[in-house]
Amino acid sequence: MKLGKGVEWCTHICGMLALVPEGKGLSTDALAGFFEVPSAYLAKQMQLMRRAGIVESVRGKGGGYRLALSVDAITLLDIVQAIEGPMPAFRCTEIRQNGPCGLKRKDCKTPCEIASAFAEAEEVYREALRAKTIAVINAEAAANGSPEHFMEVAQWVQKQVS
Repeated sequence: MKLGKGVEWCTHICGMLALVPEGKGLSTDALAGFFEVPSAYLAKQMQLMRRAGIVESVRGKGGGYRLALSVDAITLLDIVQAIEGPMPAFRCTEIRQNGPCGLKRKDCKTPCEIASAFAEAEEVYREALRAKTIAVINAEAAANGSPEHFMEVAQWVQKQVS
């Protein structure tokens, strides 16, 4: 399974938006500049995140995006579904019914075993994503990173929102 770049970008951005004070926001251009990603493409991803209710937009001076939910309430699955959509990665097209030895539709009394196996695996994958919140990711990053780096990021955020 391959996820688009927007999933990575928006997960990092949610971690950063946790530092934004109430009533403030970070612009798409500032976020794109910080991560050195294309602003126009990021803007599309952020709109998907806004439609999903993960972020909200703030108008005016100091406007931009901020989290709409607490970091404890945003899961990796929420971000994946906001960017990639809710559809399963595997879609069975019932090719077992095709060809010279294809099964007749009436003989397909149970779901395709291959589709069932992929659905089971995807549920395990989705459950793992559902279990990881932005709060957990931020805590892990803090434990593995240097305090100096986190201070530098926090100072950058404060400079952008002032």
